[in-house]
Amino acid sequence: MTASVAQTEQAAAPAPMQGNVLEVFLVALRLGLTSFGGPIAHLGYFRAEYVQRRKWLDESTFADLIALSQFLPGAASSKLGISIGVLRAGIPGGLAAWFAFTMPSAILMVLFALSLQNIGE
Repeated sequence: MTASVAQTEQAAAPAPMQGNVLEVFLVALRLGLTSFGGPIAHLGYFRAEYVQRRKWLDESTFADLIALSQFLPGAASSKLGISIGVLRAGIPGGLAAWFAFTMPSAILMVLFALSLQNIGE
């Protein structure tokens, strides 16, 4: 009986949707440009975008990815974004998601640091 329940759950689970790297990059870039707050705030933005709006993931998969990201060291939002990118478009999708989400913040931090050099002069 347990095996038939497991088979039914597997059959009911949606097949992973495949997207392309550009799609993943553009969505992650928009999130990277508009998501403010720390990693916990980003999780809410990710849920709204990837689960509710785009339906790339279901709630269960999203919750599993959050649990995995919290378990591993580092920022949970970065690991979650990479994981979603990998599920959507493979390893290139994961790299695109990481780069697009992280780069806007990195550029702003570098520009801020460079502007601090001129304050003392």
